[in-house]
Amino acid sequence: MDALHLLLNRHSCGRLAEPAPSGEVLDNILKAGLRAPDHGTLTPWQFILFEGEGRERLGTLLADAAHARGEDADSVEKCRAAPLRAPLVIAVATRYQAHPKVPKLEQELSAGCALMAMQMAAQAQGFNGIWRSGWFIFDEQIHGALELAPEDQLVGFLYLGTPMLEARKLRELPIQDFVRSF
Repeated sequence: MDALHLLLNRHSCGRLAEPAPSGEVLDNILKAGLRAPDHGTLTPWQFILFEGEGRERLGTLLADAAHARGEDADSVEKCRAAPLRAPLVIAVATRYQAHPKVPKLEQELSAGCALMAMQMAAQAQGFNGIWRSGWFIFDEQIHGALELAPEDQLVGFLYLGTPMLEARKLRELPIQDFVRSF
């Protein structure tokens, strides 16, 4: 797939089925994440894969955190089922390193770029996914269960699989509404 076409037609897909990316395809997805902008060559990312029963363990972790937050039973069960909506889930977090020229925010942005690069690599190879975040990415209980250091930050969960729906036509955004000269 042509890179410009891919970038101009990027879209998320939340309806995903088996198969999940695997083998060389998954390696390409992870390698794309490792090519994110990286000021200071700190490699400030970490990727945690949830496949098979790992998705159920993630669901339990999310449900337990929802329960601890005081969510109602329906919300807790929705959290438990969330990772089962895709055959592969990748949590992307910073691996923060104190540096005099590379602030924490810049390292978090780099991890976000890694997540997007992985979604684009999946789409380029016939798969797709959706970047999910919400309160999960800030929850200390989830951070602890994923063995993140206190200074690390989840930037999102990338749900990946085979798209179940054809991509709908994307709305055109007028460039002039987002660009100004100074």
